[in-house]
Amino acid sequence: MYKLLVVDDEAIIIKGIRSFVNFEELSISEVFEASNGETALEIFKKYSPDLILADINMPKMNGLDFAIAAKAIKSDVKIAIITGYDYFDYAVTALKAGIDDYVLKPVSKKDVQETLKHLIEKLQATQNQHEITRLVEGILNDTKINDDTSYKAKIQKEIDQNIANVDFSLNYLAKQMSLSNSYLSSLFKRLYGKNFQDYMLSIRLDRAKIFLLSTDMKVYEIAAAVGFDDPNYFSASFKRKFDISPNQFREKMREKP
Repeated sequence: MYKLLVVDDEAIIIKGIRSFVNFEELSISEVFEASNGETALEIFKKYSPDLILADINMPKMNGLDFAIAAKAIKSDVKIAIITGYDYFDYAVTALKAGIDDYVLKPVSKKDVQETLKHLIEKLQATQNQHEITRLVEGILNDTKINDDTSYKAKIQKEIDQNIANVDFSLNYLAKQMSLSNSYLSSLFKRLYGKNFQDYMLSIRLDRAKIFLLSTDMKVYEIAAAVGFDDPNYFSASFKRKFDISPNQFREKMREKP
C-alpha cells in the first residue's frame, strides 16, 4: 500500500482529486494534503509518503523547491508536478531536477489517475531495482558498483547538457568520458537498459512533448531544441512513437476541457 501527498493552494483541486481518483484501485491507503510547500515539507518529513502531486505555483515555497527538498530527503519518492502553460521554465527545471512526471492544468480525472499509475509503476521499478542490487551485491564487488554509480552520474550530466546538441553521439560521449566506444556502449546498456541511440531518441521526444504543450514554438524550432537537425525526421519519429503528429498532439491537448 502507498501513501500520497497532494500539495496545492487551491482547495478545490485537492477536493477534486480526493473525489474522483480511485485510490483503492491504485493501492493508495493514505492521502495527506497541504496548501503550500513549507507545510508539505513538514508533512513529508513526518509521514514519508511514497507519491507526491504538487502544484508548481504556491506561496511560501513553490512546488519545485519543495520537490527538490523532498527528493533530497527520500530520493526514491515519486513526484508529479501540476503545472499550467505559463510555467514552462519551471517544468523544464523540474525535469532536470529529477521530477518524475507532470499534470497539465486543467487537471482531469483521467490525467491524475494515469499519472499516479505511472508514478507507482516507476516506484515499483525502483523497488525491484533495489532488490536486484541487494542480490548482486553478494556477487559483485563494491568497487564495480561504485564505478557504475559514478559513471551513470557523469553520463547523465552529459546527456542533460547536450539535449539540443545535434552532434551528441556515442562517440562524442566516449571522448568526454575518456572511454572506448565499445566499452561505453555495453556500459550504457547495462546502466539504462537501452542502447544509446534508442535512449536519446526517447528522451528527446519526451522533452519535445513539453515544448509542444507549454510553448508556441514552431515544430522546426522544437526539433532543433531537442537535438534534431531534420524537422521531417523529428516529425516522423514523433509520430512513430506517439501515433500522432506533433501539431496534432498540440491541438488535441489544448482542446481538452
